[in-house]
Amino acid sequence: MLKQNLQQKLLQKLSPQQIQFIKLLQVPTVSLDTRIKEELEENPALEDLSLTNLNEPEEQYPDRDPDEDTYNGDEDQGPMDEFNIDDYLQDDNVNDYGTRYDQNGDDEDERKEIPIAVQSSFFESLQAQLDLLPLSDKDFSIGKQIIGSLDDDGYLRRPIMSLTDDLAFSQNVIADDEEVEDMLKVIQSFDPPGVGARSLQECLLIQLKRKDPNDLIIKKAILVVENYLDEFTRKHYDKLEKSLNMTSIELRGVVNEILKLNPKPGDSNEVSTKQMQVIPDFHIKNNDGVLILTLNSKNAPELKVSRSYQEMFQHYDKASQKDKKLKEAVQFVKQKLDSAKWFIDAIKQRQQTLLKTMNAIMQYQYDFFLTGDDKNLKPMILKDIADRIGMDISTVSRVANSKYVQTEFGTFLLKSFFSEAIQTESGEEVSNKEVKKILEEHIGKEDKRHPLADEKLTDILKDAGYNIARRTVAKYREQMNIPVARLRKEL
Repeated sequence: MLKQNLQQKLLQKLSPQQIQFIKLLQVPTVSLDTRIKEELEENPALEDLSLTNLNEPEEQYPDRDPDEDTYNGDEDQGPMDEFNIDDYLQDDNVNDYGTRYDQNGDDEDERKEIPIAVQSSFFESLQAQLDLLPLSDKDFSIGKQIIGSLDDDGYLRRPIMSLTDDLAFSQNVIADDEEVEDMLKVIQSFDPPGVGARSLQECLLIQLKRKDPNDLIIKKAILVVENYLDEFTRKHYDKLEKSLNMTSIELRGVVNEILKLNPKPGDSNEVSTKQMQVIPDFHIKNNDGVLILTLNSKNAPELKVSRSYQEMFQHYDKASQKDKKLKEAVQFVKQKLDSAKWFIDAIKQRQQTLLKTMNAIMQYQYDFFLTGDDKNLKPMILKDIADRIGMDISTVSRVANSKYVQTEFGTFLLKSFFSEAIQTESGEEVSNKEVKKILEEHIGKEDKRHPLADEKLTDILKDAGYNIARRTVAKYREQMNIPVARLRKEL
């Protein structure tokens, strides 16, 4: 049976302006240009001064109280008749907030694109080698199908039976499994060595068999890969010495030969093209012991509300007679003007939030930014910064997760400055970054023939005054992508 009743609920809702600001806040500098171009394409009332030649002098943006630049989700725009045209008749020169930051953050050298050598891709290289072979049309189609079925790392993980089905359905080529196998062996003879392998073992064997077959080390390396690959990967060198009746010196030569091989041949041609360009959002300079924080000038785009749309709205608003079409036109122009204004204000608020958050981080970790020593990093969590700047933890998280700062000691992700606290025997709290640094130093200096186990590392830290459990040492080691002691063992 249906019943009607009244309920009172308290819900939190975000205004469109607040949602827009949140999305812009988490966008890093490297992606901000793309986001601005998207907005410029969608909203004709928004203009980019850097792309527009202005024939008339720019008016100065009026001085405004920074507190007036925040959004109020409950703010009512009021009916269209109460809309104030004066809000849009001023020329919104971005210099009000664009020049208060360092405009030299990006010089001409930084604006230049990184040159990348033009070269053929991995698949194009294989196809070029296939084109040089005197093959029948059927074999060429099979070879082309095999190349197209390879993964990016150069492995063929699709079964031979599936390849024959693909040839029959997609190219109308009837081939049996033996013909595909024969062409696969041809592909496996291509460069880079190991391409077309169906497993790691086959990949390593292809590369070893292309070396000098009379070399004793190569023969023993082939024997290890064929019969003892599991023991080799687990570094059970004692078992290998007994099973193959080899000395430690001979085994060291075999192991070194295998380690020279490329387990992912397909990635070899792609390494040079996979360049990640990191554009820092902030710059910190040390001026005689005083840290100076500047915001990347790319975060201050020269945006303004279109003057033509302002004049258009003024013309429509002053019309004596307003029919239905004219009212729709007024509503459309008003919507675009509102959207442009909100976007400019969101960009401005984004800059203020970025600077406010980064300044709090810089003040908190002042000693680190002066010296660059990880041991000077203080324990710091998101709540510490949120309390200092009077913002929500989620806001600090959005800033820290995707922004970079350039210092004299390198470029760092802001998230890397946040760490948990470890208490020493003296009661002092230090950052777990300091503990990780000590672990890294001891592991780097260890005897690789007898690497330090987690228990031994725990004892070393306790002797140094760090009260830490073995499971915590294992957790930190895994976070630094350092394998267990057995896998760090070398001959």
